[in-house]
Amino acid sequence: MTAFTLDPADLAALLCARVCHDIISPVGAIINGLEVLDEEKDAEMRGFALDLIRKSAEQVSARLQFCRLAFGAAGSAGAAIDTRDAEVAARGIFDGYRTELKWNAPALMMPKNQVKLILNLCLIAASAVARGGAIEVNVSGLEEARRIKVSAIGKNPRLPSGVWQFLTGTAGEAPSTPQHVQAYFAGLVAKAASIRLSVAEEYETVAFEALPLAMEESAESCASGTGALSSLS
Repeated sequence: MTAFTLDPADLAALLCARVCHDIISPVGAIINGLEVLDEEKDAEMRGFALDLIRKSAEQVSARLQFCRLAFGAAGSAGAAIDTRDAEVAARGIFDGYRTELKWNAPALMMPKNQVKLILNLCLIAASAVARGGAIEVNVSGLEEARRIKVSAIGKNPRLPSGVWQFLTGTAGEAPSTPQHVQAYFAGLVAKAASIRLSVAEEYETVAFEALPLAMEESAESCASGTGALSSLS
């Protein structure tokens, strides 16, 4: 359990700050481009400014669409989200950057908290390969036993300090950085979806695995039953 209680209003404020952190740079680029258009008469410079505005606007749109699915309600309680929509949102974030997205999830409707968890884990995984690499998403199994795995693959991948503690709810202080807020929120989403998270750090890979608590409890029950039968035999 965490040693702190984060007020819902404080969490909302931190998430808003996280979204602003993601879009402030391309919004600033749009403003710079508009200023060039106002002051510059050279056709080549105006073309450069228009290209900057266009690309920056696309980045803002992609990031807001991603945040809508990753942080927002994306529908009423109990709503499902198409994994194809989640893939489009994720590709909008990663395409054009040094991080490649490998999406291996089937096209299906998934509970919204499972989709939100996948998208949040993608961002957390990306922080482990800040110098570039690949983010791999794998989804398998039926809903009752759905296995989600998000891996960061690259040279010397490493989770930023404190991220795992906030993700698992074992940090001793309130989140303050964008990365810690991301991890803390993802942990809350996993809890709401009755999912247990685990992480494995190996050579060139940091892998997050998400399993339904019911699936783990069933496996533990079977193991206990097997042990009891062995002791009777």
